[in-house]
Amino acid sequence: MDLGKRVYQHSESAGVTLVTLAPERVPDLFIRFLVSRGVRVSLGHSMATYEQTFAAMADGLTGFTHLFNAMPPLAARQPGPIMAALESPDCWYGLIVDGIHVAPPMLRLALEGAGTPMLVTDAMPSVGGTKGSFTLYGREIFAQGGRVTTPDGTLAGSGIDMASAVRNCVDLLGVSLAAALAFASRAPADFLGIGDRFGRIAPGYRADMVALDPAGVRVLGTWLAGAYENT
Repeated sequence: MDLGKRVYQHSESAGVTLVTLAPERVPDLFIRFLVSRGVRVSLGHSMATYEQTFAAMADGLTGFTHLFNAMPPLAARQPGPIMAALESPDCWYGLIVDGIHVAPPMLRLALEGAGTPMLVTDAMPSVGGTKGSFTLYGREIFAQGGRVTTPDGTLAGSGIDMASAVRNCVDLLGVSLAAALAFASRAPADFLGIGDRFGRIAPGYRADMVALDPAGVRVLGTWLAGAYENT
């Protein structure tokens, strides 16, 4: 089935397959087909209308990849996928909380929505390194002052890690640390359908843990499946 260029992307983690797609670009019943086979479907890089988004959700779409980015903005007569997400209690939407991709007032609006926010980084290879540029799909990308852009200034991913996203929730959005941590852990696990074994510190859950200095939200240590990782 030829779905055209960049209509969908997929990734696999913890035995779960996640597909990000543009609902308006895939055949009828394609989303329903994926969901029937246990795939989690998310809207992203899409120009779908409000009505098309709700039709996709009726077929089983439950996620929104980096809400606000790479989709139509909210407008008075064209609410688009953003409003569909904010009105739907049975969906999850990723937010890039770097203060660059989305203005803090819009992020605060998303936190008031009926759906469940979750943090995504959209991090590029420069995160955690010292180089000021790298190559992506044959194009030079520049990372400076927290911004990651193409030579013409177009955003090309973000320059934050997850700890920074949590910290920004507290500092920029006035969210409690406990809530911000839930956006980074429990919410994504629930979205992927693995919230019964990931995303919480509790008996029977996999011991993926991060120790943080609560004052500065600085990572002190990391454990993967109970094994300490030198950070």
